[in-house]
Amino acid sequence: MKPVIETHALCKSYHGRPVVDHLNLTVPEGCVYGFLGPNGAGKSTTMKMLLGLVHPTGGSVELLGHTLNEANRIALLRQTGSLIESPSGYLHLTARENLSIVANLKDVDRKDISRVLEIVHLTKDADRKVGQYSLGMKQRLGIAMALLGSPKLLILDEPTNGLDPAGIQEMRSLIASMPQTTGATVLISSHLLGEIEQMVDQVGILNHGKLLFEGSLQQLQKHSRGGILLRVLDALKAAAVLQQQGVKATAPADQPDTLQLPPLPDEALAALVCTLAESGVGVVGLTAQTKSLEDIFLSLTQTSGEVA
Repeated sequence: MKPVIETHALCKSYHGRPVVDHLNLTVPEGCVYGFLGPNGAGKSTTMKMLLGLVHPTGGSVELLGHTLNEANRIALLRQTGSLIESPSGYLHLTARENLSIVANLKDVDRKDISRVLEIVHLTKDADRKVGQYSLGMKQRLGIAMALLGSPKLLILDEPTNGLDPAGIQEMRSLIASMPQTTGATVLISSHLLGEIEQMVDQVGILNHGKLLFEGSLQQLQKHSRGGILLRVLDALKAAAVLQQQGVKATAPADQPDTLQLPPLPDEALAALVCTLAESGVGVVGLTAQTKSLEDIFLSLTQTSGEVA
């Protein structure tokens, strides 16, 4: 798949302080890409640079195969829909009226209004005033505005922010289906992996303006392996054998027959069990400890440790 978004050493500094630091981002066509990081990581600034709302200090942006510049910005943004920060809309007008205003600004046929209302499940509420909408409905209206004109790319800045669990689930289902229902590639930001992991194909994790990880959730999951709990009949004898093998083991205070081992490849673990058995140590059981994706995300962003 060809990239819909590519950034090359993209930088933005304010008063000499880097907010986005040599960012190399690649968003493949046809995916939902989760752009993750704690508040203040540089996500919103990056999205604004992608839309030409903020000028980079250095580096470049490619959208839809073209380097973004002043000459082609308007043409590229006609193929891009966005929802940055809070959804806009006139509260005293209906959803249909708001969409009509946006359609005029985008020079889009008003017939497209019915299509986007259907996609975001607001058809039956289209003639209610937006001031009567819940936050989730306002967010969906913001996405409908972004979808007018059938853009090839959607950029959504924390669309689940502030929603209740039902609203989050509704938004997940809506966004996860976007590549199939609209043909658009979606870049969605969040500071919580748990809120969006069920709807994304690829993730990029940002902290202090630096990209710590980029890849699929399956690739991120490979880093979830934690330590190993080894239950034995003779912990002292097992610890001595492990020490001879160069494996550091600790004994949990509340589990006298158990040793905590570091993460080991399957082949090394199998060989170690054979060595213990040959040394007369009875192995009762092995338990592999794994980290959740949320734990990996928090570990990365709290330590700013890059994942290869």
